[in-house]
Amino acid sequence: MSALGVGRCVCIVWITLLGFNGQLAQDVKLKHAPAPQTAVRLFTDSDLAKYNGEEKDQPIYMAVKGVVFDVTLGKEFYGKGSPYNALVGKDSTRAVAKMSLESEDLTHDVTGLTEDELKSLDDVFNNLYKAKYPIVGYTARRILNEDGSPNKDFKPEDQPHFSIKDEF
Repeated sequence: MSALGVGRCVCIVWITLLGFNGQLAQDVKLKHAPAPQTAVRLFTDSDLAKYNGEEKDQPIYMAVKGVVFDVTLGKEFYGKGSPYNALVGKDSTRAVAKMSLESEDLTHDVTGLTEDELKSLDDVFNNLYKAKYPIVGYTARRILNEDGSPNKDFKPEDQPHFSIKDEF
């Protein structure tokens, strides 16, 4: 693919991520219009806590590695009274890495994790969460520096089930 072609693909992906996908489909006469998407957003700890599975008609969110996933489709696992409900409404990176539901592990902090735990975290993150659940946003820790300034190294995660080829 030429550099011009790659540039066009990148532009189309960014436009889609910004929520202009319906208009884009009309403008460039795609085979089908992509499904409407909610804009990806930034979550503070208190924002994320609202999506803990307690409210019946509210989506269920959990964060792993600062990426917020909508796990509502798995409400039998993550909903109120379900086995993994302790993981939702927060960044549970450490708990996912350790395969733990202990309260001290329900945190974003990965300090002191073993190499095997970090490998397990990456495997579960990529092969379960990114493969199965849509990304709805990022935690403030992932997007912002400690002083509140934007993290210039921030890069959004790819959704593995999104393919430019499938969109045209």
